[in-house]
Amino acid sequence: MFDAALRRTVAPAVNGVAGVLVRLHVSPTALTATGFLAGAAACWAAATEHWIVALVLWLINRALDGLDGAVARVGGGATALGGFLDVVADFVIYAAFVIAVAVAVPEARLACAVLIGAYYVSGTAFLTLSSLIERYGSGGTGQLTGTPYADERSLRFVGGLAEGLETIVVYVLFCLFPGAAATIAWIFAAAVAVTALQRVGIGIRLLRGLRPVD
Repeated sequence: MFDAALRRTVAPAVNGVAGVLVRLHVSPTALTATGFLAGAAACWAAATEHWIVALVLWLINRALDGLDGAVARVGGGATALGGFLDVVADFVIYAAFVIAVAVAVPEARLACAVLIGAYYVSGTAFLTLSSLIERYGSGGTGQLTGTPYADERSLRFVGGLAEGLETIVVYVLFCLFPGAAATIAWIFAAAVAVTALQRVGIGIRLLRGLRPVD
């Protein structure tokens, strides 16, 4: 919900750090890979109830995820492959962390399963809509105008109630209050479900009446 505003606020600082990393010849791929390993380690730490370790590693994962794309853009090395790997890595860690919480907190397993299901629906709507916007928008047939969230990222991000910032906060809460994991997961599952409905609604509004591309 607040991702666009947050990106505008932190962009100067992120780009400044990215410039330093470019001068040090740090590659975006290395940052993506390191961030993924930190995220995977965070999941392991959560599953084994090392919550403070999980928290630190999760924040490292998010910091590196914010830097890899910035380094690619500042250094002039942004590629479609890099964007693809970045999104795949994000989706894997997002789901794996919830599974880790379910392993560590048995009473939260049903709520975590529902959250994973909500992720699936929201992610499907997001990726499908992003692809169709690019296909029918100004970069494709030009049939689609006024599409949301045009920015420098590899995919067209369509907003909603639960986005990246909200996910960061929720996973921090998992680490700080594991005893309340079930409640946290239920609330966030509801928010993700609302986001899925928002994206479906946006898709219906934008795509209604469009003809398939020959």
